[in-house]
Amino acid sequence: MTKVCVVAAGGTGGHMFPAEALAREMIARGWRVVLATDRRGEQYAQAFPAEERLALDAATGSGPLGLARAGLAIVRGVGQAQAAFKRLDAQVVVGFGGYPSAPALVAAILQKRPTLIHEQNAVLGRTNRALAPHVRAVASSFPTLERASPAVKARAQIVGAPVRADIRALYDRTYAAPHDGPIRVLVTGGSQGARILSETTPRALAALPEAIRARFKVQQQSRPETLEAARQIYLDAGIEADVAPFFRDMAGRLSEAHLVIGRAGASTCAELAVAAMPSILIPLKIATDDHQRLNAKLLTDVSAAEMILEDAVTVDALTASVAAILSDPARLAAMSAAARSVAIPDAAQRLADLTEATAA
Repeated sequence: MTKVCVVAAGGTGGHMFPAEALAREMIARGWRVVLATDRRGEQYAQAFPAEERLALDAATGSGPLGLARAGLAIVRGVGQAQAAFKRLDAQVVVGFGGYPSAPALVAAILQKRPTLIHEQNAVLGRTNRALAPHVRAVASSFPTLERASPAVKARAQIVGAPVRADIRALYDRTYAAPHDGPIRVLVTGGSQGARILSETTPRALAALPEAIRARFKVQQQSRPETLEAARQIYLDAGIEADVAPFFRDMAGRLSEAHLVIGRAGASTCAELAVAAMPSILIPLKIATDDHQRLNAKLLTDVSAAEMILEDAVTVDALTASVAAILSDPARLAAMSAAARSVAIPDAAQRLADLTEATAA
């Protein structure tokens, strides 16, 4: 029988997309892959290449009653996972953080099966923080791993953040800064509730000199309730723009872009590095443990990106930042080279190597 790797992830695309990249690599190496998630994670798993999906009970909560209910759900999930792992004879369980991964990892630890966690962010998340001392191996995306104990930091291995194959392919292309032709700007994050991006970015780009606006080809994710307002701002400013709630072909859009404006989630930072993409990052202020600001430092520390903290975002500030970058093609080229310098394009292979070593 082929060996079975259980991938435990869910809750958000930030957990699910790296898990999907690992799954594809493990399958290419001859492993069978099973996805353990919860019902919320299913919305991100349409294309997940698992031969079987385990919908485990899991929950989070606050207050005495909420915590009690969450605890009961996790206990049920652990029991479900233990039965499934025994049936499947799972050789290794890889967790990607978030509370949906907890039941699978706890079940594997209790059964003394090989376990591994991967932390996508520059800060060790709460679920991974609780389980890291008990798993066999810890992998991280970033050189820094805040909120980890000294013992966990000492044994953590930097493998990078696995990206999807179509994003990985962008590492091999040549970035060309715009000189006389169109300037392509990609604005991401709007579909995830980034009101500040949905509302401020169109006004900031519209405030640029006409000579720049006339060259713009903007693609922007926007909250549904701000779609029409954004389209009208661009129309009034004479800017060619495609505004939509969600873009599926992110690799294709990244391949054409000259500048990205967006949040600083772990997957976003990894994709920008692999795609060698200059960027302006606005970290989510309320992100747990301020992890988006720390994620962004991977790129800002090498001058591959500019960071504007949420409290400092104004139309004038964003306009000035965009103008300074786009008026200097040499700077754009340097930002692109800097982004590529911190990329780990073979992160999925590195994580798969560690997974196989953990299972051995």
